[in-house]
Amino acid sequence: MFLVTGGAGFIGSNLVASLVADGLEVVVCDRLGTEGKWRNLRSHPPAALVAPEDIHDWLGRHPPLEAIVHLGAVSSTTETDGDLTFHTNVTLSQRLWDWCAAREVRFVYASSAATYGDGSAGFDDDAAPAALAALRPLNLYGWSKHAFDRWVAHNLAQGRPRPPQWAGLKFFNVYGPNEYHKGSMISVVKVKYDEIAAGRPARLFRSDRPDIADGEQRRDFVHVDDCVDVMRWLLSAPHVSGLFNLGTGQARSYRDLVHAIFAALDRPPGIEFIDMPAALRGQYQSFTQARMDRLRAAGWPGQSTPLETGVARYVRDFLTQPDPYR
Repeated sequence: MFLVTGGAGFIGSNLVASLVADGLEVVVCDRLGTEGKWRNLRSHPPAALVAPEDIHDWLGRHPPLEAIVHLGAVSSTTETDGDLTFHTNVTLSQRLWDWCAAREVRFVYASSAATYGDGSAGFDDDAAPAALAALRPLNLYGWSKHAFDRWVAHNLAQGRPRPPQWAGLKFFNVYGPNEYHKGSMISVVKVKYDEIAAGRPARLFRSDRPDIADGEQRRDFVHVDDCVDVMRWLLSAPHVSGLFNLGTGQARSYRDLVHAIFAALDRPPGIEFIDMPAALRGQYQSFTQARMDRLRAAGWPGQSTPLETGVARYVRDFLTQPDPYR
């Protein structure tokens, strides 16, 4: 049995779909709410749904778990409630780590590329305490994920109890099916698709840096299928532990991204540039690119999906279909 926290969410529901398709028993810890999030699980219902506030009572019954995949989080990069974010993203993660360490249950958790801040310290997924201390996240969400990464590194350095396998995944800019409930945190691919499908030009932020042209801000865009592939590989490789980037290893521009959407829809490109909102200035990552060598050195045999291939798959297989859910 596997427990997936955040299993009704974007990345979580895609992982649940993969596990259930292989006949594995999966319990989801999440809230479905009232905005149709249940549709993410419609085609692959879990064995049980546990509310986040009930998770510790449920774990207290000590079910025979193979692993916990901890993806649940306050994930908004504009969140301002520090107490809620710390409790959810740090304290809960610590309690799950300790539970897994005490009961020898494997633990895979979501970190984030937001831990790298403006990228001036690079994108090296070095888990050493000194390397982590050099990073400066730009927002509360990124700081909370970084705080847990540093707590893990400190525990390991002190020789404290640890799960028999642990892996933290620094997700970069993930896109793909089942993200439709995410509101303002939905991927740029979905936002730009909606604009283009409505017959409007794709709107991109003007650059807030003089050394970067408008539309040439670059991010490492990774298809959710690649994320599922890495998590499934980790669950099949209990000897592998560590903190790993999860991207493609190749930064691509927002201009490239919208051109890929236009191509998938067989339409000529059209772009309109708009001013960046004041709330994002000084907190905007104009460049992200995952170093993938540590994950490959650990044995991951997969191949990252090129942007044009991933966008075309998302657009044609999901976004243009009557039912866009996996």
